[in-house]
Amino acid sequence: MHITRLADAPTYFPPAHNDMRCLYLQGKEAGPSDQVWVAMSQILPGGHTSLSASPVEKMYVVLEGELTVETPEGETTLGQYDSCRLAPDEARALKNKTNRPVMALLIMPLAPAAPTP
Repeated sequence: MHITRLADAPTYFPPAHNDMRCLYLQGKEAGPSDQVWVAMSQILPGGHTSLSASPVEKMYVVLEGELTVETPEGETTLGQYDSCRLAPDEARALKNKTNRPVMALLIMPLAPAAPTP
């Protein structure tokens, strides 16, 4: 078993993430993992990411607040305990359009899936 205490969770600074604090909870710099890594993002009022995509799927779970998720198809707002899955190469932007902080979990695989033959 590997435990990461919140007080010891390593901070990371992804590009194009504004007014956000991101912490590794499991995997990456937070400890060993074979398949996925888990992070927590604290998004201040007005905080946001740019509209961008990655080659791996992403899953978000809102723990506190309301998070607006924008994709090329439109926007949706997630509330406490709502979640969403973004497919590989699906562009997304995260936005906190409220006056309260948002806390969200991010779950991602460690590497892109191998191409299917």
